[in-house]
Amino acid sequence: MSASNYNLPYKLALSEAHHAQLREHLFPGDGLEAAAIILCAQSATHRYVVNRILPVDHASCRVRSPDHISWPGTAIEAAIDLAEANNLSIVLIHSHPGGMLGFSAIDDDSDHEVMPALFEASELPSILHGSAIMTPNGAICARLYDRQLASTSFSAVHCAGDELLTWEASGQGGVMQRPMAFSAQMASDLKHLTACVVGVSGTGSIVVEQLARLGIGRLILIDFDEIEFKNLNRIVNATLEDARNGTAKVARFASAVRLYRDDIEVLPLKASIASREAIELAGLADVLFCCVDSYEGRQLCDRIAAAFLQPLFDVAVTIPTRQTNDGVAIGDVCGRVDYVKPGGSTLADRGVYTPETLRREYLRQAAPDEVTEQVAEGYIEGIADEAPSVISLNMRAASDCVMEFIARAYPFRQEPNQRRARTVFSLAAGEEELISETDFNRVPNPHLARGLIEPLLGMPRFSPSKVKA
Repeated sequence: MSASNYNLPYKLALSEAHHAQLREHLFPGDGLEAAAIILCAQSATHRYVVNRILPVDHASCRVRSPDHISWPGTAIEAAIDLAEANNLSIVLIHSHPGGMLGFSAIDDDSDHEVMPALFEASELPSILHGSAIMTPNGAICARLYDRQLASTSFSAVHCAGDELLTWEASGQGGVMQRPMAFSAQMASDLKHLTACVVGVSGTGSIVVEQLARLGIGRLILIDFDEIEFKNLNRIVNATLEDARNGTAKVARFASAVRLYRDDIEVLPLKASIASREAIELAGLADVLFCCVDSYEGRQLCDRIAAAFLQPLFDVAVTIPTRQTNDGVAIGDVCGRVDYVKPGGSTLADRGVYTPETLRREYLRQAAPDEVTEQVAEGYIEGIADEAPSVISLNMRAASDCVMEFIARAYPFRQEPNQRRARTVFSLAAGEEELISETDFNRVPNPHLARGLIEPLLGMPRFSPSKVKA
């Protein structure tokens, strides 16, 4: 299954930081149009991610008026040079201080003057370039041109910050209003989104079930595993027949969802997320749900979300135990939901995985004899029950995970979403802890907005030559 086989509408994604940078530069307060140049990578053939912003100096524009701006050749040439190194697309964006979210006849004429120069400098026929508009309220509309200067509008522009902002042109020079949470209109709005769920097992199966019934338009399901008898007590929709036949988890859910949704597209992939095919397929998504139980899986989802500018929702459960005079007893019953916005603190920044946990996990897979010795020495916790009765806990955590998504996409909380970068609940203590984005130490992320630039995710192991080998 190749991600390039899907003919989907064009979408543009940018980080909260890039959006703020654009808004500050394009509206200097003088009521005149201003300009910037956006360099875009791609997470899929149809999905563009803003890699870099190049502000155009106001004084270098020969014409700046309330309804017209000229593009300085030096700025265009500098952008071409920077884009050429990684085959990036160039999008010319300018402001409409009057508030019209759409392209004027003057904009059309300007594009037809500038676009040919961009294409002449690009050797790859697959590279497209475009233009965009920003209005004072921060809304963006954009379009792409091919080499014949035929244009295609981006169906949506996504900006994932503390809230998930989406701008879809209404066709009347404005933006479609965001529906109210939990309404029928919300379900209709969700049909325009593609969600990727990595790990379709305990929590993942429940996340998939909720997303499908809420109205998501396209679901990408990635999991390498098959249904076994030990899974039947915690994977919804799994049957005895599935266990007998070793049905792939993604296949089971693709079939189950279609029994109650005839207006959804499900793209199942039976593969590990640690594969080029899976990473590229995940690049089609607007939002990413990480429901895996491995450190490597979380590391890869972390990098995918950063590289492809996808909001990431990571869910986990745990049941710590303690020793008593009578033996082992429950110490706590916990769940965790992390929301990671592109450009914010990552799962790595938050200590969800570390080089040491990744190393120990690798040893457990590659050198089980060595791991056995380490378990005896107390370095790695023992293997948990293979068939734990945890569906109730999984339901609670998976519900919190999807509710976090709803609260970001269709805000309804009385307090700012920024306070909930992480939510941890303890059922034993009856407590819930909220951790803010500002509580984490964020370090520069070299993978941010790199899209499909090689090596994929900055990891040589996923280079095309090594995958083929």
